[in-house]
Amino acid sequence: MNTAPRSPEKNIFVIGLDEGNEEVLRRIPGAEWYRFHPLLSVEELQHGEIRIIELMEKAQAVLDAFDGTIDAIVSYWDFPSSTMVAMLCEKYGLPGVSLEAVLKCEHKYWSRLEQSKVIDEVPAFGIVDLDDEFPRPPEGVDYPMWLKPVKSFSSELAFHVTDEAEFEKAVAEIREGVGRVGDPFDLVLGKVRLPAEVADVGGAACLAEGELSGVQAATEGFVHNGHVTVYGALDSINYDGSPCFERHQYPSQLPDDTVRRMNEISTRVMEQIGYDNGTFSIEFFCHPESGQVCLLEINPRHSQSHAELFEYVDGTPNHQIMLRLGLGGDPGERRRRGNYQIAGKWYYRRFEDAFVTRVPTRAEIATLRSEIPGVKIELVAEEGIRLSELPEQDSYSYELAHLFVAARTEREMKAKYRRCVEALRFEFEEG
Repeated sequence: MNTAPRSPEKNIFVIGLDEGNEEVLRRIPGAEWYRFHPLLSVEELQHGEIRIIELMEKAQAVLDAFDGTIDAIVSYWDFPSSTMVAMLCEKYGLPGVSLEAVLKCEHKYWSRLEQSKVIDEVPAFGIVDLDDEFPRPPEGVDYPMWLKPVKSFSSELAFHVTDEAEFEKAVAEIREGVGRVGDPFDLVLGKVRLPAEVADVGGAACLAEGELSGVQAATEGFVHNGHVTVYGALDSINYDGSPCFERHQYPSQLPDDTVRRMNEISTRVMEQIGYDNGTFSIEFFCHPESGQVCLLEINPRHSQSHAELFEYVDGTPNHQIMLRLGLGGDPGERRRRGNYQIAGKWYYRRFEDAFVTRVPTRAEIATLRSEIPGVKIELVAEEGIRLSELPEQDSYSYELAHLFVAARTEREMKAKYRRCVEALRFEFEEG
């Protein structure tokens, strides 16, 4: 009989703890010794106006009133959660990434400036002056290009433009909506010393970037005590003829040389940024034939969208790394000990607006999961609302459901997904 003393439970506060991710967290080995405490809701953090000062005050009130040890503060969400984790960890003396390093990732223009110091694999980029009566593309950035706020999430207000008319339309929409995230982001930027070129543009600005081509992929990794570890590469595959994601899949099916180059660039830029004691994910465009890659953007957090994919293939979700770092530990190496060889998160979308009159029932989804092993389905669309009323959608489509599908081969995974889509009954009214 083992009589060794057991470690006391660890109190882990999760900013934006939601039901789906809590289920994943509770499946992590050793989770019985973790007590997960919600700190603010997803709705408070991401929907409507982002009141960063009120959110910080509310979070601190919860933490100060807690009758117990605060052992870790973590999150897997983008701004404002990522910056709040940095500020709260500093305030309560917990392991975490510095706010400055997080902002060097979050601010797309600042991030490009830092990347350009150590790599050549970046597109042409520059700031569009939204205060100008007649804004123009920055020097050196030609059509086609992408316009996006220097801070946004879920591809919100990101536009692909090919001529002057599209440029003017996109700028007008960005000018109208950039403040929702940009204004609170400005408040956080005020807490660190900014380079002059970043201070001049602020947090509610518009970035123009030359169009990148190729296939999309991503790396996930972490930094512990200054050492960068890339533990996985994933593919990001779009719908045909669309900039919208169809699926993410793990592990990447790209050539080893391409994956190796992504890993090298990931290490170099995270060292340049001074990122430490946190997870990250970096998105790329790749040309598998030549092995050439180009960095798209850096996220100062791992992707909660990929948690089940790592769990299916590696045996444990990437959330495990976040928890170990949050508690001050070394995440160590990961091995593929899952039940499947490949897994994908599929985005089942509709590309025209409509009123939702029916969504699949829980019973229908349960039946489908029992018939097809290695499948999890999360509904996004809701009965009784218009698709355009759904929050956090990109500029070109509406998500109906997320499907997590695991299999032995990519071909088998695709077949499972098609079976699911054929069985899922959504109904709409046009107009």
